[in-house]
Amino acid sequence: MEIGKTAIRATHLEKKFRHFSLNIQKLEIPRGFATALIGENGAGKTTLMNILAGIRLDYKGEITFFEKWNDRDREREGCPVRELTGYTGTGGYFLPQWTVQDVGEVSSLLFENFDRGQFDRLCRELNIVERTGMERESKISQLSEGNRTKLLLAGVLARKTELLLMDEPASPLDPLMRERLCGIIQEYLASGNGEKSVFFSTHNVSDMENVTDYAVIMSHGRIVERGFVEDLKSRYVLVKGEKEDAAKAREALYTIQENKYGFEGLCLADQMEKLAGIEVTKEIPSLYQISVAVMRKNA
Repeated sequence: MEIGKTAIRATHLEKKFRHFSLNIQKLEIPRGFATALIGENGAGKTTLMNILAGIRLDYKGEITFFEKWNDRDREREGCPVRELTGYTGTGGYFLPQWTVQDVGEVSSLLFENFDRGQFDRLCRELNIVERTGMERESKISQLSEGNRTKLLLAGVLARKTELLLMDEPASPLDPLMRERLCGIIQEYLASGNGEKSVFFSTHNVSDMENVTDYAVIMSHGRIVERGFVEDLKSRYVLVKGEKEDAAKAREALYTIQENKYGFEGLCLADQMEKLAGIEVTKEIPSLYQISVAVMRKNA
């Protein structure tokens, strides 16, 4: 499946650190879909997110938003990119002495499209505050990491945006809230008639797979695989076989794992003929299995 309209298109992105370099030659985030950014710790996911969100500006390359504005336009007064983009990160986005009420008031000042009533409703629905509202005076420093993440979500969802950039939104959440997060993403996309998009990084690939339409897999600061999930699942085949056939199968497989009972691995679909003569079972791999195999191959 080809990418149609894009929410973000980036080319030749580079950011060098002392012991790490981000080098993204081409990145396209399809409009109207949820895209997952997957990679091990240190792969460069947060650096990439911070560049796309405009938090980090010391990079090389070109970024185009909504096929209309570039990253230089974004910094100019009157450009709507910042109003149209919501961001949730892993750092201290709010000052620790702020209260929940302060977050609502500051957001009202920063963003023209911020709906204070919607923010208050979301704070109650996400159980950040009880219906008594007394927790509104609780300081950010007193909230759990999960509630701080939910407060970020309430802040961006109370605005009229067309793109959500979310860095590890599921990590601090409990399983029930992760499920709710998937529902929030689906509701957000459905409300946009194909114009709203979500780009999120995640370690919890299995938990987020059911909401992922497109996947970008990173390793060592580079994109090593990408595609719509259904296309990726047709590109790779999960195969299993007997232990005595493992050595021969290894020559054909993309990745392989052996145990005392047999072997399991991924094979590129267009390489399956190389397994001729070996008795194997074939299955459709999960996005988690594809991601782990691709990361292991490029480690």
